[in-house]
Amino acid sequence: MNTKSKIYVAGHRGLVGSAITRALLREGYRNLVTRTHKELDLTRQSKVEKFFSTEKPDYVFLAAARVGGIFANNTYRGDFIRENLEVQTNVIDSAYRAGVKKLLFLGSTCIYPRECPQPMKEEYLLTGPLEPTNEPYAVAKIAGIIMCQSYNRQYGTNFISALPTNLYGPEDNFDLKTSHFLPAIIAKAHEAKTRNKKEIIVWGTGRPRREFLHVDDLAEAGLFLMKNYNQDEIINIGAGKEATIKELAELVCEVVGFRGRIVYDRTKPDGMPRKLVDVSRINKLGWKAKIALKEGIVLTYQWYVKTTADRRPQTAVKAKKTTANRGPQTAV
Repeated sequence: MNTKSKIYVAGHRGLVGSAITRALLREGYRNLVTRTHKELDLTRQSKVEKFFSTEKPDYVFLAAARVGGIFANNTYRGDFIRENLEVQTNVIDSAYRAGVKKLLFLGSTCIYPRECPQPMKEEYLLTGPLEPTNEPYAVAKIAGIIMCQSYNRQYGTNFISALPTNLYGPEDNFDLKTSHFLPAIIAKAHEAKTRNKKEIIVWGTGRPRREFLHVDDLAEAGLFLMKNYNQDEIINIGAGKEATIKELAELVCEVVGFRGRIVYDRTKPDGMPRKLVDVSRINKLGWKAKIALKEGIVLTYQWYVKTTADRRPQTAVKAKKTTANRGPQTAV
């Protein structure tokens, strides 16, 4: 992949896709192809096939997906499995037919078994039952990985698959009904601070442990893999460090400046008890995360206040359709 290569970023307006686009531009790549959902609905096979046959990109970053937190995943189960299967099937197959040189498919660490040994090694995939609250999304992502591997073996393609850990950063979704844990806590803490509320509510017990990676680190890892990784096997992308939900909530409140109480709603699900990925494989290749968690939260909160806080809707009735403008994230 060189700076003159034609590169299609699917999902360029979302959390991951926008970060990948920024990273490409920083490194001098200018021949980028993007489409909004209105311009190209990735769930429509004929339109995707026409796009690829016309544009003929050399490389593809598949960062488009329908994503959400526990509430969205568990409520709109049919939408999550259908739309993600449609998007990834259409893009992967059309990439093969158009002669794409290499494709990066981004999955999620939520596809590992619910009771997965920690830290989660790549070989633990499909060794146990999935977390029930995000099973439809996870099944779709697993299907995408196996599709890439199957096309490589049958057709000789070079389609690689990576599993990012929980992500956060600019362009995240801060809607309380559809967002993931970290942006939701940022939004709750900011609103509580500005409205002088005495407490915020966090789902679950606060005991589950989570790993978070700033999306700019993920984007750099994606470019690194496109240049240096050509294997069928999946590869984890993460920071290699974890904290409890309680510790993370307290850190966010410290950054935001909210000094009220954090109340844990134990009637709500915790999700997977622990999610820490083994990053030894990608570390050995030469990539490591750079952005510390507190630094990343500070940067994300600054972006949120500057661009989103005053315009964020307080409620939502349905998870957003994100097949063309959101990147992969993981439910917590």
